Amino acid sequence: MRADRLVSLVLLLRQRGQLTATALARELGVSTRTVLRDIEALSAAGVPVYAERGRHGGFALLPGFRTELTGLNQDEAIAVLVAGAGKGELASALRKVVDALPEGHRVAAGDAAQRFLVEPETDLLSRRAVVEEVSGAAVAEVRRAVLGGRKLRIHYAATGQEPLWRTVDPIGLVTVRDRGYLLATRGGADRTYRLSRVLAAQELAEPAQRPGKVDLERVWRERCARFLADGHIVVLVRVRPERREELLGAVVAVRAEQPDADGWLRLEVAFQDSRHAGWALWQLGVDAEVLAPQSLREFLYNRAAVIVERYISS
Repeated sequence: MRADRLVSLVLLLRQRGQLTATALARELGVSTRTVLRDIEALSAAGVPVYAERGRHGGFALLPGFRTELTGLNQDEAIAVLVAGAGKGELASALRKVVDALPEGHRVAAGDAAQRFLVEPETDLLSRRAVVEEVSGAAVAEVRRAVLGGRKLRIHYAATGQEPLWRTVDPIGLVTVRDRGYLLATRGGADRTYRLSRVLAAQELAEPAQRPGKVDLERVWRERCARFLADGHIVVLVRVRPERREELLGAVVAVRAEQPDADGWLRLEVAFQDSRHAGWALWQLGVDAEVLAPQSLREFLYNRAAVIVERYISS
């Protein structure tokens, strides 16, 4: 879904002009650090994004790119094809845009795009990337129900349960760190469904029971707060930037993130429970430091002390 986010970022800059990294992060549902990495990736791929410094600065596209999307040049065509490589509907949509290019640009872009591999399943350390499999047909049906304001039947596989059919009133779709969620109500109660667990979906003819307008960012923030308060443990941790993604792959939610003075990152994250937190942070070794809660610091200290004692005695 990163490719989807890159295109969304470009479209936001086209529609609204100059935006700060904070504003882009809020619109895309990611951290400002992620936005800066995306801006760097777009620039490297040839998309003309530039930064305005100063108090009223931000990021913007060169004027020609903003007003002439159908007049993509060769470098820009390569950029959009690379962004959509292997991304299903997104790749199909971007290919249609490139199809409108002059013959010379189209052939050159197609040939060049074969020379780029974006987000492969395995990195240099041979770790397989964790990618959630999402049913394209199911998501398309969910999207139609959300946009059409109709009730939706979903065949949903909750954790540790057999898949069941549920009828819900869809409110909106949220994408966070490459994971998609359906916000809905069921019998008047708030429900949040992970799209990767929606095995099938069917839009119904009956109108959904939902407000005409919705502040999706506020709804998502409120649900996140309730989720984090429901039996999870919140941990304040410092981590080296190169281990950040490994940490994020283990947590259930990120509440805050900011750079620390020494180049490390300071994050407030949530784990399923204390046992989960202890296991995940132990894997990071000396590349992470728990600041709170004290009980977790003591757990890691005591475990490390036992191991030191064992190896000193030998």
